[in-house]
Amino acid sequence: MRTFPVFESLHGYQRAWLRPDVIAGLTVWAVLVPEALAYASIAGVPPVVGLYAAVPALVLYALAGSSRHLIVGPMSATAALSAAIVTPMAGADGGRYLAMSTALAIATGIVGLLAGLIRLGFIASFISEPVLKGFIVGLALTIIIGQVPKLFGVHKHDGNFFEQAWGVIRELGDSQWRTLLIGLLGLAVVLGLKRWLPLVPGSLLAVLLGIVAVQLFGLDDKGVDIVGHIDAGLPSVGLPSGVGFDDYLDLLGPAVGVLLIGFAEGLGAAKTYAAKAGYTIDPNRELFGLGAANLGAGLGSGMVVNGSLSKTAVNGGAGAKTQVSGLVVAVLTVLTLLLLTGLFEKLPEATLAAVVIAAVIELVDIAALRRLYRVWNQLLGSIYGHAARADFLAAMAAMFGVLLFDTLPGLLIGIGVSILLLVYRSSEPHVAALAKQGALWVDTARHPELTSRPDLLVVRVEAGLFFANADYVKSRIEQLCTDSTRLVVLDAETSPALDVTAAAMLLDLRNTLAHKQIDFRIARSVAQFGEALGSAEAGETPIGIYPTVAAAAAELPPQSRTSRSTDG
Repeated sequence: MRTFPVFESLHGYQRAWLRPDVIAGLTVWAVLVPEALAYASIAGVPPVVGLYAAVPALVLYALAGSSRHLIVGPMSATAALSAAIVTPMAGADGGRYLAMSTALAIATGIVGLLAGLIRLGFIASFISEPVLKGFIVGLALTIIIGQVPKLFGVHKHDGNFFEQAWGVIRELGDSQWRTLLIGLLGLAVVLGLKRWLPLVPGSLLAVLLGIVAVQLFGLDDKGVDIVGHIDAGLPSVGLPSGVGFDDYLDLLGPAVGVLLIGFAEGLGAAKTYAAKAGYTIDPNRELFGLGAANLGAGLGSGMVVNGSLSKTAVNGGAGAKTQVSGLVVAVLTVLTLLLLTGLFEKLPEATLAAVVIAAVIELVDIAALRRLYRVWNQLLGSIYGHAARADFLAAMAAMFGVLLFDTLPGLLIGIGVSILLLVYRSSEPHVAALAKQGALWVDTARHPELTSRPDLLVVRVEAGLFFANADYVKSRIEQLCTDSTRLVVLDAETSPALDVTAAAMLLDLRNTLAHKQIDFRIARSVAQFGEALGSAEAGETPIGIYPTVAAAAAELPPQSRTSRSTDG
């Protein structure tokens, strides 16, 4: 069994990286602590449980994961999913609710470890880059709209993105001016320093200024919401009490959904910053790292965790180079639990919202969506119609799926639409009529100035041949034949795959053309194509296969169409 390298991002560590890693760690710590408290509340557990989960998750992901920038901790999507899973199982029993929430993290960890070990990371191949881009944009917008009520000091409405946005609009008249002022100042500090003084950790400075403002002006007594009381001390370690083996079995199924959401968000964030820094992400190690992080969080009396888009954005924006920044966050979180809980009790919620919004706003990559929309030309449009913009449509499906139906449905919608468009385009592939240009055979649709022999039809199917497109390809080739056609040559170089249905179709096409006294030949077939065709030809007269198109077209059948028509 293949093993995963540990602390890979620390290999070849350079002293010059220590300062940006420490600064990034300080900045992420300032965001993670209040966010972890808030997300624990979303999960329905005491706020401090979010801090309990963060410490082992950060350390174990740094040990096993493949990203240098990803920050793992409690997040809103998985926290809300945790509450939805645990509530019907625990009912009104608060102690059992907390124990089952912790057990869900353990179950998610076990599923993640197994998925990584048996290399199920290939499921990431079904999440295309456009789908991931749309998912990230939708998730970033959802995170932003979830923070806007804190920025304005108004009531937050439940529902999808649009329902929350409409709720904010309706509540604008009740905005708290002090809350809005301190939130906008925090946003200005973070964005301004990022633009003009990027070496200064704007998020950390905004948090400190917010805490100082509350202390100096007593803003918490004047309507400005603050984080509030945080229990001090370290958690107990071990399995939660009162949870039996049957409970863990019941949690395994829901844990798969939690893992998928966490994997998708973490993979998206990890790939985004890996692309910026020029390294690659291993999906199998991401599954394993996420599993280890959840198992550690559960055994440490915590809740479910996943890769955080917002905190990874803060980490990358602060200049992190390796997972040392995550380890710094873990150490600082331990110190917070022991000594500093009182400090963050005075942090304004509006300042926290400003930091989160500033972190994720750059991930609302509208320019990337525009680039996907522009991947179109007249030829693609004539072949596939609206499906010519398949990547853009898949990205938009994922984005609006997240905005309308939440994270897991949005991701599945995006994947489903991308697969559906792929199948649609594969079911009606471009069947190109070719003409000779020098030593090459090129598509006449792209080179209309070229002419071809009237008695010769050379075609190329720009897709593998399989059951879904066999009838379409046969019909299209027959349509391209004219009264003058005497020979049809299929250039099979662009059709690497051939299944039984398509092989039978080629034999049927050969026989159909033969009734019209048209010869049918195949040129440049790859090994898989030739082997599949040979298997289907058992008991049949084989179709002529030639090494090149020129060789296949070199000798026309001896009888002309004119003489055949006269004889008939």
